[in-house]
Amino acid sequence: MLIHVGEERNGRIDRYLAAALSSMAGALNAVGFLMARSFTANMTGNVSAFADEVAQGSWRASLSFLLLLALFVGGAALAGAFVTFGEQRGIRSIYAAAIAVEGVVVLALGVLLSASAGTSNMFLVGILSLVMGLQNAVTSLISRSRVRTTHVSGMATDIGISLAAVIMPGRSREEALPKLALHVLTLSAFALGGVAGALLYGFVDTWFFALAGCCLLAIALPSVLGGRQYPSSR
Repeated sequence: MLIHVGEERNGRIDRYLAAALSSMAGALNAVGFLMARSFTANMTGNVSAFADEVAQGSWRASLSFLLLLALFVGGAALAGAFVTFGEQRGIRSIYAAAIAVEGVVVLALGVLLSASAGTSNMFLVGILSLVMGLQNAVTSLISRSRVRTTHVSGMATDIGISLAAVIMPGRSREEALPKLALHVLTLSAFALGGVAGALLYGFVDTWFFALAGCCLLAIALPSVLGGRQYPSSR
């Protein structure tokens, strides 16, 4: 799931990736909103909120939303640099290693939040925005943009486009059906993950993040440990 890249992947692998990581993104996004009333995977909403705050003259509040956007972009940039570093050295498990790093960060966040009651909401959503940017970049890079685990607006748009292709007669229907299935799965996993995360947070409070970090590690570590370097011909 986190080893094969681009054309090496098939629809089944992409669906596994979408289901696993979109559900995690949905859960983290939902709990971040419950705790801090701010989205960490929804940059469209944060840009809109930034514009609203600027229009109202609330410069301090507007900068906080701008910071979340910057952290999301920064996480994506870090993922891109990390993956490029690994690919240049033929490390097949570099994508899995990036998700493992996300898991460690989320796990550490959970331990920190549970041990200290004084952690600010801005710190929480900042860290979550960073890891969401990282995750979305990793899934986009490994699938050549077929899977985007936090990009809900784009997925909804793609579902609409694919539906039109399925309804209209022509060859495009055969090509559109697998894409439609993938996008519906991704969107559904994100939503179900959000519901599950919110419910779990009600039972375990901030330890939710430690559990989420462990889940991410469980997803990534088999590929990290089982990954092998590219053949020397590459």
